[in-house]
Amino acid sequence: MRILIDIGHPGHVHLFRPFAMEMIDRGHEILFTYRQKEVEEELLEAAGFRKKCFGRHYKTKLGKIWGLFRFNWLMLRTIQQFRPDILLSHGTLYPAQMAWLTGRTYIALEDTGNWEQVRLYLPFAKCVLTSTTFPKDYGYKQVRYSGHHELAYLHPKRFAPNGSFKPALKERSKAGYVLLRFVSWNATHDVGQKGLSAKTKNELIETLQEKYQVFISSEAALPAKYEKYRINFPVDKIHDALYYADMLISEGTTMAMEAAILGTPSAYVNSLQHANIDDMVKYGLVINRPDDRSLIEVVKNLMHTENLTADWRKKKEKMLEQNIDVTAFLVWFIESWPESFDIMKSNPAFQEKFR
Repeated sequence: MRILIDIGHPGHVHLFRPFAMEMIDRGHEILFTYRQKEVEEELLEAAGFRKKCFGRHYKTKLGKIWGLFRFNWLMLRTIQQFRPDILLSHGTLYPAQMAWLTGRTYIALEDTGNWEQVRLYLPFAKCVLTSTTFPKDYGYKQVRYSGHHELAYLHPKRFAPNGSFKPALKERSKAGYVLLRFVSWNATHDVGQKGLSAKTKNELIETLQEKYQVFISSEAALPAKYEKYRINFPVDKIHDALYYADMLISEGTTMAMEAAILGTPSAYVNSLQHANIDDMVKYGLVINRPDDRSLIEVVKNLMHTENLTADWRKKKEKMLEQNIDVTAFLVWFIESWPESFDIMKSNPAFQEKFR
């Protein structure tokens, strides 16, 4: 089987990496396509995947309109050359439209539900895979599973933390370290939303430095005064760093979810509330705040909580008991397509085989 996977964000490389590696081991051919946006290329190269770049990502409205034509054309040419049986992505337009145009199957994995994107690809998709906690209904095409995207690559069967990486991060004078994640607020779903104010960021760093070393991961350019905190290790090691962190404070949904699944104490600060985060709150794995007004108090409480990480890891085990190995499920679903679709529609409990 030939499978084309389109990448629209660095997190999508993580999402599909274990699936692609297992499918390659099973004798299937995989090709990744992507636009140059952040660190997609570095992550694909680190994994050793076959890939094709469509050029730089366009940020302006005019550029995005031009991109609709340019990237669709490049996707069409790639389909004609690679001849995939199935196309996959986290809900991107180009593989959806060109799969339909060439009579091929496109399957979307969706967990954000941004309607401005969904309405463009949904008419062309044969199936949309979502979590059982996903709040939106896409009709007959939708197949729900008990899990989250982050479980596809951070489930204990898929991820083993590299302990040798931990000492390289810590200063001897500090008890440990904390990660801060800032987003760029440039995504379409970020319009009108907010997270940490500049004042809170300053106070947060000052408070945390009393006990911890501080690292910042940021989508946007950082003010000069923050540059000394920027993470400067290989991009494919971020989950090792996150696993061993004493705490995460994040404006971004994905990293907050990753911390929860790894059992790292975390706080999510964003006016855009998310069903996946709500699910982690249910297990006590994320402290969810729509604004930063009470954040410093929350952080101080965490800093002075005994056995904090050990308690979070116990909560993580309870969460894992209620969810499946998403990669194992996806491998079966794609290899068995289209019979897998019919099975899941008639017997959703079939997925219990992948716990």
